[in-house]
Amino acid sequence: MALRLKTVWFRNAGGRSSAEVASVLASTIWRLADEAVTNLSKFDCDIVTPERGIRILGEVAAFLLHMSDRMVYGRIPEAQRAQLLQAAGRRLAELVEENIRKLGADDAFDYRANFIAFLNRRGADYATFECPPEQPSFPLLRYLGLAVRELMLESDQPWVADRIMDLDAPEALGMLKKTVDGLLSPAQAGPRSRAMAGD
Repeated sequence: MALRLKTVWFRNAGGRSSAEVASVLASTIWRLADEAVTNLSKFDCDIVTPERGIRILGEVAAFLLHMSDRMVYGRIPEAQRAQLLQAAGRRLAELVEENIRKLGADDAFDYRANFIAFLNRRGADYATFECPPEQPSFPLLRYLGLAVRELMLESDQPWVADRIMDLDAPEALGMLKKTVDGLLSPAQAGPRSRAMAGD
């Protein structure tokens, strides 16, 4: 993956606000999801339309947001964790709408609310899968691969799920973990007291 992300965050005396942390997390997820779409295009995958590209990006972003939740579970208080993920989700929804508008959409549809509802649906789906800490289980990865597969042209469907599962998702998760660890204090970045499986 050619994408370079800032993964070490220097702390000032007052620390960062939760809004700043959420913004960094959302921006990282967006860039990683965008890179996954770019990689598919480079791999001769026929994205064809910007709409399809945004939908693929949304699937990958929803997966990464859920995995972020698993990565912070047990490291920060539950209320703070909920606020962080909700704020990151809202920022992702803003980015989706901004990009859809840049592509020329000038209707009155509420793209933000629609994407937040999508994140909630995917989050509920992903929460049913058990995972070892910070690592997606095979069924969870398979769910993402098949969700992306359903968006592709028939000619690309036979191979795209395996590519997502074997290459794009693991690479994105490696970068995401570095960012999450960089955002947390040293104490929070250490071993967690409880497993995240089933959360």
